[in-house]
Amino acid sequence: MKDLTLYRNIGIFAHVDAGKTTTTERILKLTGKIHKIGEVHDGAATTDFMEQEQERGITIQSAATTCFWKDHQLNIIDTPGHVDFTIEVYRSLKVLDGGVGVFCGSGGVEPQSETNWRYANDSGVARIIYINKLDRMGADFYRVVKQVEEVLGAKPMVMVLPIGTEGDFVGVVDLLTEKAWIWDESGEPLNYEIQDVPADMVDDVATYREQLIELAVEQDDTVMEKYLEGEEIPIEDLKRCIRKGTNELAFFPTYCGSSFKNKGVQLVLDAVVDYLPNPMDVKPQVEVDLEGNETGGVAIVDPEKPLRALAFKIMDDRFGALTFTRIYSGKIEKGDTVLNTATGKTERIGRLVEMHADSREEVDSAQAGDIIAIVGMKNIQTGHTLCDPKNPATLELMVFPDPVISISIAPKVKGTSEKLGAALSKMIQEDPSFRMQTDQESGETIIMGMGELHLDIKVDILKRTHGIEVEVGKPQVAYRESVTKRVEDTYVHKKQSGGSGQYAKIDYIVESGEPGSGFQFESKVTGGNVPREFWPAVQKGFETSIDKGVLAGFPCLDLKITLTDGGYHPVDSSAIAFEIAAKAAYRQSIPKAGPQLLEPIMNVDVFTPDDHVGDVIGDLNRRRGMIKAQDSTPTGNRIKADVPLSEMFGYISDLRTMTSGRGQFSMSFGNYAPCPSNVAEVVIKEAKERQAAK
Repeated sequence: MKDLTLYRNIGIFAHVDAGKTTTTERILKLTGKIHKIGEVHDGAATTDFMEQEQERGITIQSAATTCFWKDHQLNIIDTPGHVDFTIEVYRSLKVLDGGVGVFCGSGGVEPQSETNWRYANDSGVARIIYINKLDRMGADFYRVVKQVEEVLGAKPMVMVLPIGTEGDFVGVVDLLTEKAWIWDESGEPLNYEIQDVPADMVDDVATYREQLIELAVEQDDTVMEKYLEGEEIPIEDLKRCIRKGTNELAFFPTYCGSSFKNKGVQLVLDAVVDYLPNPMDVKPQVEVDLEGNETGGVAIVDPEKPLRALAFKIMDDRFGALTFTRIYSGKIEKGDTVLNTATGKTERIGRLVEMHADSREEVDSAQAGDIIAIVGMKNIQTGHTLCDPKNPATLELMVFPDPVISISIAPKVKGTSEKLGAALSKMIQEDPSFRMQTDQESGETIIMGMGELHLDIKVDILKRTHGIEVEVGKPQVAYRESVTKRVEDTYVHKKQSGGSGQYAKIDYIVESGEPGSGFQFESKVTGGNVPREFWPAVQKGFETSIDKGVLAGFPCLDLKITLTDGGYHPVDSSAIAFEIAAKAAYRQSIPKAGPQLLEPIMNVDVFTPDDHVGDVIGDLNRRRGMIKAQDSTPTGNRIKADVPLSEMFGYISDLRTMTSGRGQFSMSFGNYAPCPSNVAEVVIKEAKERQAAK
């Protein structure tokens, strides 16, 4: 049996371009997993193995790899930083025990850092902080530490201080040992010397070490007493306190370095081993029923307990379908039969592999605490639970955001529609934030995702991986509809055509619900005018109708229906009659309830050099944007705004033109808001023209 105390399941996450993948490369080199370092800008990074990742220099899908440091097994997941692929970070954090949050020394706490940090808080993942790129112009370790406190509301525990800044950055001082690690300029990670603290840093080191100790001893009353009595606290006791505080999210040990120049990464690896939790330290996974309600059971990390494993990522590659799985309790062996609680079906485990980016090593078994890939599973999706068929249970479900943008696609070569459908099905299995539907009237294939880049990459994957060239339509915004007035109404459905007829009468109220409440149905019928067995049929009639609004056919949001009274016939009334009545009532009453069009509003975060701020703000205003905040940083300005998605198509090329190629932006879905009437008229007209053309 493996010693689980020597396991660390960790993720590396950050804003795009903060240096996550470069940091992962350095870790793999230091742990002996690779012998030649691959650079992101050369398209040669080990964990960026997709062609699209190598060309664009960004990480698109999380990659898993296993390596060893000081007798500890590290299962590492390198996650994307781009906002369109946030789903990869979310599902990785769900199965990790610890994380390394990478921040750029000059960029600081950037938009996607905030989103990822929030996800990690939601998942209760212990983290250490690594402030990277300290060799860059404008890098400032102390400023980023302050930002972590102010922007993220987190408590950084400074563990090292940088020696030199920007081009003069040569190493770090370890505050625990009060020793300086200084690297030479060869770029070799092992070419360093451990020296005494530079004379000009002695006072700073003493001040920050005092702060570190005061924060650490709060975790243990006995150690705190010794400290208050003036005793010198042994380093081992301090490490134990730091580990406890890190695992309880009381603070976050904070390191710094330059991954590209191979300076400072060893101390981060030591911190992973010393302070991040092993699988037995973390709170056990909660078991739920298929509706998501807690059952009171938990998956205890123990190889001898019944199997509980979560499929957190599905990937299709040249060897077949891979299901990345985190085992929480029990063990899996080749040839075992496991139950998928979501489908109710059992599957036999064919092959198990340990992943190293896109290469793999076959293993015969895996146990609680492991992250493993299973080859060739068929009916499985992200978030499904695999368990012992004799002892079934479901782990906490994953919730994925709805797409905000869609495009129509059609194969360029006739006769490849079936191939396209099969390829899209595989891609949907891999990425739960990617959806597809077929327009019933036109037969068009519509793909939906989280942003323009997201869909751009998907079209590229269709072409390169699956060999299918497609024609792409204009991006469509996912508009919604809602009502603004409360309407009381009545509808009678009566049909007589010889023999038994159909009869249903309903009195009801249509009104808007609270934002985010979805569809709500309530019956206040008393006295049996509408028998209780017909209430679900009325609910179903309204609920199936909300998919199509009356203005332009977009789904209706946050609608509340209250059934107040009605009437029935002892022979002619049936569930079908009441369902038909409800559908007709929807079409009758929604136009009276002040229907309005809603548009998705995006949280937009723009970085621009100082001399282009006026142009950028003016352009956002022209796009109907509401400026929320403007922060000055050493390298430029950050502008936060709420902007309708329909105004943001092609924004990146406009921004680059305005800022001479130096501007960057990210955006994520914020909320739905009413469309101005002039915009709504155009959208409704276009929707009606599309429907007429079909």
